[in-house]
Amino acid sequence: MRRILPLLLATIAAPALAEPPPPLPAVKPIAFTERTLANGLRVYAIRDTATPNVSVQMWYDVGGRDDPRGRSGFAHLFEHLMFKATRNLHAEQFDRLTEDVGGYNNASTGDDYTNYFEVVPANHLQRLLFAEADRMASLIVDPAGFASERDVVKEEFRQSVLARPYGKLDSLYLPALAYQHHPYARGVIGSIANLDAATIDDVRAFHATYYRPDNAILVVAGNFDPAALDRWVDQYFAPIKRPDQPIPRVAATEPVRTAPVAVTVHEPNTPLPAIALSYPLPPDRTADMPALMVMQAILARGESSRLHESLVYRAGLAQSVDATLDSRAGPGKLDIIAIAAGGKTADAVEQALRGEIARMRNAPVSAAELAEAKTEILTDALKAMETAEGRARVIASSVLIDGDPRATERQLEAVRAVTVADVQRVARTWLADDRVAAIRYLPAAEGAAPEAGIAVAATVETRPLVAPRDIAVVTAASDAERVPLPPLGPVVAGHVPTPSATRLANGLTVVTVERHDVPLVTARLIGTAGAARDATGKAGTASLAATLLTRGTATRSATEIARAAEALGASIDTGAGREGSAIGITVATPALSPALDILADAARHATLAPAELERARAQAIDATQVTLTDPMELAGLAADRALFGASAYGGAVDGTPASLKAITRGDVQRAYAAAWSPDRATLILTGDITPAAAKALAERWFGDWRADGATPAALPTPVPMARPRTIAIDLPDAGQAGVVVSRGAIARGDGRYYPALIANTVLGGGYTSRLNQEIRIKRGLSYGARSDLHADRDTGWISAGASTKNASAPEVVGLIAGEMQRLGTAPITASELETRRSVLIGGFGRQIERTAGLATLVANQLLDGLPVDEMTRYTAQVRDTPTAAVQRAAATLFDPAATVTVVVGDARQFGDALRKARPATETIPATALNLDSATLR
Repeated sequence: MRRILPLLLATIAAPALAEPPPPLPAVKPIAFTERTLANGLRVYAIRDTATPNVSVQMWYDVGGRDDPRGRSGFAHLFEHLMFKATRNLHAEQFDRLTEDVGGYNNASTGDDYTNYFEVVPANHLQRLLFAEADRMASLIVDPAGFASERDVVKEEFRQSVLARPYGKLDSLYLPALAYQHHPYARGVIGSIANLDAATIDDVRAFHATYYRPDNAILVVAGNFDPAALDRWVDQYFAPIKRPDQPIPRVAATEPVRTAPVAVTVHEPNTPLPAIALSYPLPPDRTADMPALMVMQAILARGESSRLHESLVYRAGLAQSVDATLDSRAGPGKLDIIAIAAGGKTADAVEQALRGEIARMRNAPVSAAELAEAKTEILTDALKAMETAEGRARVIASSVLIDGDPRATERQLEAVRAVTVADVQRVARTWLADDRVAAIRYLPAAEGAAPEAGIAVAATVETRPLVAPRDIAVVTAASDAERVPLPPLGPVVAGHVPTPSATRLANGLTVVTVERHDVPLVTARLIGTAGAARDATGKAGTASLAATLLTRGTATRSATEIARAAEALGASIDTGAGREGSAIGITVATPALSPALDILADAARHATLAPAELERARAQAIDATQVTLTDPMELAGLAADRALFGASAYGGAVDGTPASLKAITRGDVQRAYAAAWSPDRATLILTGDITPAAAKALAERWFGDWRADGATPAALPTPVPMARPRTIAIDLPDAGQAGVVVSRGAIARGDGRYYPALIANTVLGGGYTSRLNQEIRIKRGLSYGARSDLHADRDTGWISAGASTKNASAPEVVGLIAGEMQRLGTAPITASELETRRSVLIGGFGRQIERTAGLATLVANQLLDGLPVDEMTRYTAQVRDTPTAAVQRAAATLFDPAATVTVVVGDARQFGDALRKARPATETIPATALNLDSATLR
């Protein structure tokens, strides 16, 4: 990486005096209209003619709290089933109406709601309204679809709860311990046993009970004609009848805990001990919530927060710590989770956590902490409202959680008025020692029998699902009876902003992309050196160097950098990729100049102090220990190493425990020097700023930065392995298996890039891609399957993968290989290519809606060696790439005969079957795996 500039740091002039802090960010009220239909449906409309898209969101007032007795997880299961057939729509047609036209859809289930949301080109609005009304009024679930989707939800459970490190802690155990009466105790994800108990009759009864117009909120945001919207809503939703039966409501209360509770559990897949403290909170709509929001920010938001600074940075007791303000329509909770640092005990971590809570109760917070917390909350609110979809979400959640579309706005105004006394008052009220529930989450004892964990209390109030009278069983309409889709409206053209570039006298390139609809700016400084320059056996060097940018300069300590950035409402993010390093921040427009002051100081004057290096090294080692117990993460790391061998491209970007220990300060200094010199760096500013203002700010904060005159040595071109290899990594008792199939491909500048990109999107780009159809939709073997084309400046590769239950891993391997083979040997139809082009163009359009997305896009293109205005050609390249070129790329770049296949999981359940299908399979115990070796041993 870059040459060392060791002792010159002390002679660098200190940065100019910091400016006075900007005012608190101004959050503009959302302009919307509202009306209620005769059947009770509430409709909110937010018009935004600056976007070519429209967001449609349907929120139902039903969630995990409403799961019937013996059916925990049912509302979440039902959410999945809403994407099946209706009287007029075929199964999965919702995905065709959204993703295949360049939009997307998704859904989520909380304890208080289930929401369905789509973003599509604006001319598709009428079709989406028709489809949402049809699945409200006439949902069909057949036995095959029901069984398949239930299997998918089981895989989601295995992936997020059983396979993920600490998955049971927040998904199952914290709710079960926090609530002894309220059905919030059961957790939205439920259990496999309860999922198996569900029947199709339950589904029909649940739909008839809760999926009705008077229990729903429709929010439309984006580019639409208000009169047409009203007309279509009346046409499709008004005829849906309002049932005469009342909607069952949760009436349970949760008495505030008056005596502390403590439980210890031992679980597999727990690389480091964890401590969780949970405190009861009032409902979101109560007057204490704004002060509680501020208190949570002071405790745990950012690196200058009390918990991070005390436990992670100063004492080194915790690898990570976080506090989640889990506010709800009913009683909420504050969950604080700390994962111990290596060699630290759960006792020490818990004692430190309780000490910080006591300090919050016993002493007033400082005025600076108060101001920082408010700025962070208000800046995050600006980010949440940056897109039409985000504004729709704010309105819908305000209505469902708090009963008022203006609730979030009033809450933000109340945040501005919170005082030091308010924070101490709510801390004393809600964080009392006699109200805490504590969980010690420890590694499983070797040879010990599995534990029962923390069960939902028998006192939790639930009720059986009572089927409404006269449930109509809906069947599919005949072709003659099926109501056709509405026509498409006129296309609304999108706008891709053109970047403006200039160069300062010192060689620094300054790129500006203007967008003035929201008062936000993202600043990102990139350097053209990254993990590809990590020395053999020292993976993670560039990553450590990037981390240390914010760990102290000639004039600021690490704590002062964090406090200065977070006082502006944001945190500085740093990182290294294979071919570049970056440091960036997103702030409200008035805070940009002081933000650039901090950014410039960190990039130009980092001291890379030995003590900070050791602190960052220890934290990185602990983080990798967690990563290496996640089957999918581990499979990806092993596949990279097997594919690229001894090359730095095969190394883990964030390092391994062994490689991180081998890195010296000299290594980090060289990495820092390789990345940061103005003649090899670019400052990117996106959002609410003009090119003239950007150049002036760049001159102010970076103009006197002097180039080092060095030219880093060229790197050899990494060559991916071209022979097949299958590796099984045995991770005993893994809750799920991770499958990754990789092979070499092309660099970003290769003329075949766009054909390969389109071909990959056919294979595994999106929900309606071939891999997801075969693995998730048809067989229910995974929560999701996908593939990616990784095209960097000097090389590229294709990876495909999925998480699945251990026993089905060999089947998933075969399906991925089969689809890669079919992609290159059978013609891709014109209609399939058209939908995949739309997927890419739509995803690109959504990325550039956010300032951070714009900055990331420009940064990646520059690091890949592309022209600064490449983004302006993206849509045309995707749209106009010839079909024959896509077919050639599919045939030459996706052949599975040259793939590396890695399966990580409990090999007792899949090893024999995998070896039968692939006799040359290598089996490596996870305890013997060496990610720093080309042989993996």
